[in-house]
Amino acid sequence: MRPPRVRVRRPQIRRMRVRRIQQLPVQRVVPNVVTLLALCAGMTAIRFALLGNFQAAVAAILVAAVLDGLDGRVARLLKATSQFGAELDSLSDFVSFGVAPAAVMYLWTMAELHSVGWAIVLFYAVCCALRLARFNTQLAAEPAAPPGYFAGVPAPGGAGLVLMPMYASFEWGDWAIRSPYLSALWIGGIAFLMVSRIPTLSLKKFHVPPHYVLPVFLAIGLATAFLATAPWPTLLVVGLLYLGSIPLTIRAAGAARRAAEPRKPDIPAETPALIAAPPPPPLGEAALPPNEWRH
Repeated sequence: MRPPRVRVRRPQIRRMRVRRIQQLPVQRVVPNVVTLLALCAGMTAIRFALLGNFQAAVAAILVAAVLDGLDGRVARLLKATSQFGAELDSLSDFVSFGVAPAAVMYLWTMAELHSVGWAIVLFYAVCCALRLARFNTQLAAEPAAPPGYFAGVPAPGGAGLVLMPMYASFEWGDWAIRSPYLSALWIGGIAFLMVSRIPTLSLKKFHVPPHYVLPVFLAIGLATAFLATAPWPTLLVVGLLYLGSIPLTIRAAGAARRAAEPRKPDIPAETPALIAAPPPPPLGEAALPPNEWRH
């Protein structure tokens, strides 16, 4: 007799379905492209500084600041905001406004202090990273400043302020402005402003009143003309005006914070309850002291 045949089931191998990459519309790619251009501008600034072309290095950082101001607005305009774009923007800001200005300032003057100069520019870069990290964590939490204000100087503003000695040097020479000791104090002060909680003006929610629209357009046109003819003095004046506005901003932010606080209703003071006087003693009995027993 033949032995019975045993059927062995072969394991079925399931074919894994490979998900196709979804096609992204152009409107979702454009903001990230602008952010990458800002990142490339910041890296190019480091290259210009290594070659000794410091004016081109500063111009590249300023171009990165302009692109950084455009990418978020373009994303909101095209309704293409995403978590990926926010993280990419944060990394681009750290390179363009933290690493690049620190490297440019070190190659420009802080290298004369050797290790001390390197430690100072590292301190600035670390403060920039902490500033960006705090900003990212405050997006989902309660902001440290009232609406319309930043807590501390933002990263692009800090990069523009820390380069102010270079603006003056390009226009009036290196006679005293290129001193590494003065630059060390300046870099440390700007780094402190970045990580501080001092309220500074934010232009994201700034609205121009209707009767000020024409004067604002005239001011922008005049500033553009000065920027085209005398860029370095114009940038220096803009930086000084920004620093001078900080005390006014602190006062305005304090008033806005007090106005936003909920007012507690005035509770009238409770009148003390009237204590009834004890009845008079009956006739023929003298009033005894309250602490004396009666026998």
